[in-house]
Amino acid sequence: MPLRPVALTLALTASLGLAGCAGIGPQSLDDTRLQYNEVIKRTTEEQLLLNIVRLRYTDTPSSLAVSAIAAQFERSQSVGLAPFFTAVGGDVARNSYTAVLPQAQLMGADRPTFSLTPLDDQEFTRKLFTPLPLDGVIYLAKTTWPISKVFRLYLENLNWVPNAQSASGPTPRQAPPVGEFLRGVQALQTLQDRGAIVFGVAEREEQVGGTLPAGAVSAADLIEATKNGLEYRPDGKRGWRLIRKLAYPVLRLDPDELASPEMRRFEEVFHLRPGATELQITQEALIPFRSTLPKDGVTSLDLETRSLLQALYYVSHGVEVPAEHRARGLVTVTRNADGGEFDWQEVMRDLFRVRTAAERPARAHVAVRYKGQWFYVDETDQDTKSTFSLLVELSRLELSGKTGPGPQLTLPVGR
Repeated sequence: MPLRPVALTLALTASLGLAGCAGIGPQSLDDTRLQYNEVIKRTTEEQLLLNIVRLRYTDTPSSLAVSAIAAQFERSQSVGLAPFFTAVGGDVARNSYTAVLPQAQLMGADRPTFSLTPLDDQEFTRKLFTPLPLDGVIYLAKTTWPISKVFRLYLENLNWVPNAQSASGPTPRQAPPVGEFLRGVQALQTLQDRGAIVFGVAEREEQVGGTLPAGAVSAADLIEATKNGLEYRPDGKRGWRLIRKLAYPVLRLDPDELASPEMRRFEEVFHLRPGATELQITQEALIPFRSTLPKDGVTSLDLETRSLLQALYYVSHGVEVPAEHRARGLVTVTRNADGGEFDWQEVMRDLFRVRTAAERPARAHVAVRYKGQWFYVDETDQDTKSTFSLLVELSRLELSGKTGPGPQLTLPVGR
């Protein structure tokens, strides 16, 4: 057989194999990165929704974190030539062939490995129960998130005006008070939409300790105090005072809006002193009894914040429960003072709603199956979708950074 066609065949086959090797890395990344991204996003949202539904049924929430993904891609190829023997007189002629058959084999394998970590250790539990800090609430309120959504979701009360406080745990049997809080927060939202309120920072000074003799403070002491945010100031002829500057958050009100109906409603609901243009923001600093408030009103916004678990319990009351499940006693039914069934949409309207269906819904933003029913967020419900998105991001922020040596489940998956 002529050698030139054989050489060409081998060269062509080898070049195809080398081209495949050169492109396996970038091509595999291009094929799989967004797929992994999408499935992690989807399952994270499904897990959060499932836990919210579980809380509505007074079930225990549980979470698994995808702590690592290792994807291993393999490709192998082989080339060869097989002689094509001919038979002469019924016998195969030894050492005689008229042609060769080129052969090529290409094999690939995708072997991803997933590491799943149960979020159930002491650190996870502590974060789940820790109330959102004051600066966290203010930070959210200063971003593009509507102040009414942030306050409804993460405040137990404001100046001890309750925001359905009993809804921050397992479903209560009696309807929680919430009407006044919603009325005041809606007025605050209107003021924010008009640019009539702004969160800011103010400073005040306080003296640390007593007055020091004039000769007791050296130049080195002055420098060291400055490094630590302190300042020595002369106190006449008596010596030196050590001063600390303290920054604190405030809500500034537009003086031109003080006579507006929304500002008056805001002041009335939250027992504010009429005409105040700056309100200090504090956390659980007021005595929790209305009779102890000053007669002319307070000049502060005192917040009691919720933990992530409390916020999840709160929105769980936006989960619709099938009549069959209520009849079977699978959930607690909340009653009004007259004994009628309480409609939780009075609390959750325009904030959060999870619908239910017997079959998998076709137009769901996220859906999970639980106790034989589908629970889902409708893809056209923008209010619920934005609240759910905020909860997803805050749960990542609050529950990330797990440092405990908890068990990990590592699953190699061959394909």
